[in-house]
Order: sequence, then C-alpha cells, then structure tokens
Amino acid sequence: MIEIQELTKVYGETTVVDRVSLTIGAGELCAIVGTSGSGKTTLMRMVNRLVEPTSGTVLIDGQDTREVPAYELRRRIGYAIQGHGLFPHRTVGQNIGTVPHLLGWDKSRIANRVDELLSLFQLDPGQFRDRMPNELSGGQQQRVGVARALAAEPNILLMDEPFGALDPVIRSKAQDDLLAIQKRFKTTVVLVTHDMEEAIHLGSRIAVMDGGKLLQYAAPEEIIANPATDFVAELIGGDRPFRMLSLAKVLSLVEPGEAAGDPISAGASLREAYAECLWTGREALPVIEDGKLIGRISRNELAKCAARPS
Repeated sequence: MIEIQELTKVYGETTVVDRVSLTIGAGELCAIVGTSGSGKTTLMRMVNRLVEPTSGTVLIDGQDTREVPAYELRRRIGYAIQGHGLFPHRTVGQNIGTVPHLLGWDKSRIANRVDELLSLFQLDPGQFRDRMPNELSGGQQQRVGVARALAAEPNILLMDEPFGALDPVIRSKAQDDLLAIQKRFKTTVVLVTHDMEEAIHLGSRIAVMDGGKLLQYAAPEEIIANPATDFVAELIGGDRPFRMLSLAKVLSLVEPGEAAGDPISAGASLREAYAECLWTGREALPVIEDGKLIGRISRNELAKCAARPS
C-alpha cells in the first residue's frame, strides 16, 4: 500500500505539487491523469524519490520512504517510461536482467526470470533473448521495457506515459497486456497519463490533477457519474454515457434467448456491444462464453444503460 500525505514540491516560487494526499491500496492500479504541467509526473516520481519532496510524506506498507537509501528504494520499485528507455548497447536479455544483476541474483536465476518474462509477453526467448533493441519493433521494445521494470519482482510498478508513443492498435494490445500481467502478479501500479480514455480503461482508481492540485480521486464509475469540477467533466468529455458502458461487460446484461448474426464475447464491454448493434442495425446479439452460446444481449437494454448517467 502507498500512502501519500500532504505531498508538496516547490521549485523556486512555483508550486508544482500542492499538498496532495491519497492512498493506493495493494494490488490497485491508480491512473494519475491531467494536462501538461498539472504535476502528475512529479507526484509519481516522488514515490521512488527520483524527485525529492519539499514537504510531506510517502509511506510504503507503513514505512517512510525517507528511511530507505534512495538507490535501494528504486531497486524495489519497477519503473517504465514512454519510449521504453532500453540500453541500446545491451541485448534484450541483458536489459531485462539489469536490476536483478544489481541485486546480486545468480546467473541461472536471472536467466530463468528473463525467459519467464519474455514468454509472458509473447516474445519467444530463443528468438528474442540475444537480440539488440534496434532489431525490435516499437511495440516489442515497449514490452521489453515493461518486462525490465518487472524483472526484480517489485510489489510496485511506476509507469510514466508508457504507451504514449505507440500507434493505437499496438497501444490497445499493450494496455490489455498490462491488465493481464497486473492481475497475475497483483502488482500495485501507478500510471501517469494525459489520456482520460486510458485512465478509465486501466485504472481501478483515478487521480485527476490540475495546477498541482488533486481535484478528484475515485473509481472510474464515480468520476464519470459525478465529476467533482468542471475541469474533470471537461476531461471526461461529452460522451459520459458511452464511457460508463465501457466499464461493464456483456456478461452483466445477458438475457435468455437467441439472436441472429455473428456473436459477441461475454467478456466484451457493453460499449462494444452497443456499437455493434448500432453499426449492424441488429436488435440483439448472440453472446458466447468459452465458445458456447449463453444467451443474447438486446439493443434496448443497452440503450437503457447508456441513458442512466445524468
């Protein structure tokens, strides 16, 4: 668990982060969202002391981070950045093994961890372990960057706009990979983004910042339904009902019966189902789970859900 208490950072006469307090539960993914200059990246970097706070406290599992040497703290916290930041003169395997090597892991343990992470990110170890970063695509480089951040089995992973440089298709896959990996390892993730769509998709809780201040900290459903300020509402945009649909799965609205046409997965979002109904003109879609038909979802019920937020 991460507890941020009255955290402040001042440069000269400019207050970049102004008395921010919030708690991130173990295993949660907190998305910090805001425009450029809002203080979101500075706030995140104070967690691992890449930026030293002017005042305030950060506690990790109850321990004040100032009680731990900064270099030791950073080795215990994974860190991934936009553009991956791989060492160009080191192989993929050497990049991933950087922190375990610094921690004194033996070679066989490092090798096993490298291969485990490459396999997890669907990069065949025999094919990718000895490649150089410039031999990889942008999406592959980003996967290796996240794998490196996870290599030493950290309980906390900090991510600074990690998918910002990726094209939309690769970015969507990378986001889904992160959710799957976070669920598997139960890692506490703090992710900085300027994209509210990404924050809603990834975050179990969202922190909205502007001008160095924390405007709202809540679950995505609460942010969408009850934005605390006009600025938060502006970040969400005018399609609040459809954003709400993106938070629930088709399985939650399945009803008995059949429908014609191509099926939709029970794990798809209600937003995807509604878009499919509108695009094809169908009144209902058959729903499948594990390859088996389990019912249908109707356009009428989807419309009711979309109309629910005020």
